[in-house]
Amino acid sequence: MLAVVDRKKQQMPIHASDILFQLIHSLEKAEKRHFKLYINRSSANENLKIVQLFNVIDKLVVYDDKAVLKKLPSFQKNQLSNLKAHLYKQILASLRLLKSDSSIDLQLNEMFDYAHILYKKGLFQQSLRLLEKAKDTARANQKISFLAQIISLEKRIEFLHITRSTPNKSETLSEEAESVSRHIEEVTRLSNLALKMYSFYIKHGHARNEQDEEKIKEFLKKNLPSQPRQPTGFYERLYLLQSYCWYAFIRQDFLMYYRYAQKWVDLFEEDALMKRVETGHYIKGLHNLMNAHFALRNHKRFPQTLAQLEAFAQTERVEENDNFRIQCFLYIAQAKLNQHFLTGDFEGGLAQLPAIKLSLKENELFIDPHRVMVLNYKMACLYYGSGDYDSCVDHLQDIINNNSDLRNDLQCYARLLHLLAHYELGNYSLMEYLPKSVYRFMVKMENLSSIEEEILRFLRKSSFTSKDKMKPLLETFLKRIKEFEKNRFETRVFAYLDIISWAESKVKNLPVHKIIHQKYLTEVAGKKKSLTV
Repeated sequence: MLAVVDRKKQQMPIHASDILFQLIHSLEKAEKRHFKLYINRSSANENLKIVQLFNVIDKLVVYDDKAVLKKLPSFQKNQLSNLKAHLYKQILASLRLLKSDSSIDLQLNEMFDYAHILYKKGLFQQSLRLLEKAKDTARANQKISFLAQIISLEKRIEFLHITRSTPNKSETLSEEAESVSRHIEEVTRLSNLALKMYSFYIKHGHARNEQDEEKIKEFLKKNLPSQPRQPTGFYERLYLLQSYCWYAFIRQDFLMYYRYAQKWVDLFEEDALMKRVETGHYIKGLHNLMNAHFALRNHKRFPQTLAQLEAFAQTERVEENDNFRIQCFLYIAQAKLNQHFLTGDFEGGLAQLPAIKLSLKENELFIDPHRVMVLNYKMACLYYGSGDYDSCVDHLQDIINNNSDLRNDLQCYARLLHLLAHYELGNYSLMEYLPKSVYRFMVKMENLSSIEEEILRFLRKSSFTSKDKMKPLLETFLKRIKEFEKNRFETRVFAYLDIISWAESKVKNLPVHKIIHQKYLTEVAGKKKSLTV
């Protein structure tokens, strides 16, 4: 899965801003073949032209109008824009036809469209029968929003025409409409809450202080349903679990985070059909569960959940969908790196990087910048722990040079790790101003805590300390930062940077990965002993 995330596609170009170019280069071989069969059913001159245009764009590495016109001399420059728009619509129509069997949403839309056509033809009974079938499908797949659309057309038919379809039809439709409306309102409120909680994390990361935590508590309380009843519908339960999941993660209450991530996954295990209907949410649930195991250092359960996601990534449902395939690749890649961090096997982690980087490059048009930042940071940590500080700096530079407002926390800790890498490289000339620069940035981002101040203070001081005085300085530093483990808000840094293992490696004069591996062996032995007692 890591080596070749997208086995069916050519390598994606680096620069591709044209939307038609992006769409064509996202197509698999079967989709291209289907498009040509679909379009060649008509011999219209315009359709023959768009096939020519398709073939030319398919062979381009970087899109350029001049290059297209040069390869198609019969095309006029003023024609190109309209032909591109027509080709874009025809590709989408072809994909809709090809993908309809594998998508409940497309099937429901198709049934509704057919019912609407029958209604316009005056075939009211046929239209109502098809709408009833669509309602059954929507209910079976928890597609409540489609029910509102279907019921609306049913009401219009019953209101404007005498159908005599069933006794008391108007009363039944009114009750259904009210029930669906209440359901949609509840789902909307909870989905908004889950989305806003997630957005808070993407922008800010973990809670930095008591004020952040109080803000999150108030926000959750304000947006939770007013009734204390337990939600029964799949989507209400899903979005409520997601909300609590993000709430716990932001607060670094990792035990609570684990419990709700497990319930999130269990919800899909209880209703296996929903794995197909909401595949993306199931994959993300497994990802969060792995993150919880990682945060809790659950060495036993982590590989089990990773194996569960890897098995699901091999299913036809994932293999045939670009979004799901790439989503699985990203989460599996991150999990495998996390597994190496847990065990201290940094050499094994480095062996994973070429395949991860290749897949990132091949699919860069379809991967959001946040995911790239996370993987870049984890790769930088891996290089740092392995002693390859130059490669560490290179990967951190990509994050530091990113001007987006995503993950202010990651931006801060990238700069801190960047400073540590230069410290290890012996670039002491940078130690005059680089710690001050990092300090100012973290203050600006409101991300500076006491432990980070302690780290910056140590780096400034130790850069100009003689070797014979370094060990006492390191021992004092290690003692001070260990005290911060008692303060939940100060431990935020440990989620991004294992500064304690770094300090211990300096005191013991051992590579940091060996310190982490020794801790892993001690933890595993301790857990085995507790099971036998």
